[in-house]
Amino acid sequence: MESLGPELLKLVQIIWINIILSGDNAVVIAMACRGLPADKQRPGMVLGALVAVVLRVVFTVVVAALLSTPFLKIVGGCLLLWISVKLVLGEDEEGGGAVQQTAQLWHAIRTVAIADAVMSLDNVLAIAAVAKDSATLLITGLIISVPLIVAGAAVIMTLLSRLPILVWAGAALLGWVAGDMLVSDPWLLGTLGEELSQRIELPAAAIGAVFVVALGYVLSRRAARHKEQEA
Repeated sequence: MESLGPELLKLVQIIWINIILSGDNAVVIAMACRGLPADKQRPGMVLGALVAVVLRVVFTVVVAALLSTPFLKIVGGCLLLWISVKLVLGEDEEGGGAVQQTAQLWHAIRTVAIADAVMSLDNVLAIAAVAKDSATLLITGLIISVPLIVAGAAVIMTLLSRLPILVWAGAALLGWVAGDMLVSDPWLLGTLGEELSQRIELPAAAIGAVFVVALGYVLSRRAARHKEQEA
């Protein structure tokens, strides 16, 4: 029972990260299925999402297993920091314009599955970092969160656009995960010692969250000034 609290917190983090990072995936699903006949649009979205869930679970399990390789968590942590800042700046839109609609159900399902697999590196990396060695937690979080994204894609996108603070909170959470990921790299554990690594784990995570929010704020303000000057 004592371990239930931390495990539940990790599950909530996995669900929240997946929702925050899957806005583009929800758009892909809608775009790929909008050319289907009305009676096939819902089955296309559901079946495409199911295939995407299976692929994402497989990819995440593989990534989680590879995170025990020295230096990989350092690289992954730095990549997560970049993804976090990119999320704040609203630049995570790649792939959406290249998705073609189709009138055939299985073509739509294939499009959704392939696009989700290509666009899910950020999700997979972040979720694997949170779940760590718990495959059950990892799979449960994905199974819960992906259907939520599909079922409420429009609601989620509207909510995030009206309450930007939720995006900032998600980016800060990713920064926290990235900081924790960096100091848990096997090479650093061997260099610093497990006791010191555990001692700096919380400060490193906090620094990661603050770094993302601060850098995101500075860059977003700079981008806003640049647009004003162009106007």
